[in-house]
Parts: sequence; structure tokens; C-alpha cells
Amino acid sequence: MNAIIYTTNTGSTEQYAGLLAEKIGLPAYSLAEARKAVPNGAEVIYLGWIMAGNVKGFADAAKHCNIRAVCAVGMGRTGTQTENVRKKTAIPAGIPLVTLQGNFNVKKLHGIYRPMMELMVKTVGKSLAEKSDRTPEENDMLDMMRCGGERVKAENLSAVLDWYNSHK
Repeated sequence: MNAIIYTTNTGSTEQYAGLLAEKIGLPAYSLAEARKAVPNGAEVIYLGWIMAGNVKGFADAAKHCNIRAVCAVGMGRTGTQTENVRKKTAIPAGIPLVTLQGNFNVKKLHGIYRPMMELMVKTVGKSLAEKSDRTPEENDMLDMMRCGGERVKAENLSAVLDWYNSHK
């Protein structure tokens, strides 16, 4: 394994990349930095943020590197949404996929993503608030939408660390 490569919008994915780099001793690069610092075909762990079920930057990173594992950072709880994310992003079955819950602060979003998420918070948040039989995950999502949330935690990386340690 040569490096950790990531794409971030609000910083959660970058935080996870830094935590993972500390734990396993690999350098972490943004996708833009990796184009210069990481040789073509290098074996990497890729971390990207989830937008509408798709892991941003995965296809671009896959053109440059040999992706051995993927960590997808989104609003959902760690370990959820993997089938949907794998399908929408077209991550091959042989590549491990770990979903990680990130932070949420709509004010940190860039470009078109900010108004898109503001609309989503209004519509989905209202629906969730009106729902009487919310699941624990829906309660967590509603809390994140209403209050924001700091959900990046080193312990969320346990599945990717287990995979890495068994493939060294």
C-alpha cells in the first residue's frame, strides 16, 4: 500500500484521511496533490464524500491509482448505505467499501452543494420531524439537520483498520 487519497467538501473526509494516516503510517494526499505525488498505478485507500449516493472523486482516482479499499463519508451512520453507495458509484465487488459518518454543517458546503443541501434539510427535515415512528438513525439524521453535528471519530475507522491489518 502506497498512500491514502481523499476528496473532501467540508473537511470530514480530510479529517478521516488524517486519522487513518496516523493509525497506519501512510501519507495522505488530496486527489489534486496525489496527481503529482503518487505514481500511476500505486495501491491506495481512497476516501471520498457521498453526494446522492455517489462517492465523489472515485472514478477520477481509479483512473490514476489501484484502489484497494474505499471509505465513503456521508451523513448516514457508519456502516450503513453500503449496497446503495457501491451500486451508484460502481465500486467493484472485490474492493472493500466502508461507510463513515461525517460532520454536518450546511454553511461549510461549497458551490451548488450548499443550496442543494439547504433544500434537502427543509424538505427531508420537515418530513422526518413529522414522522412519529422514527428509527434511531432517522432521529440522528434529524438532529444533524437541525443542529449540525460533529460525527468524525477515530473509532469509526475500525472496519478499514481491520481490513488493512489483515492485508499488510
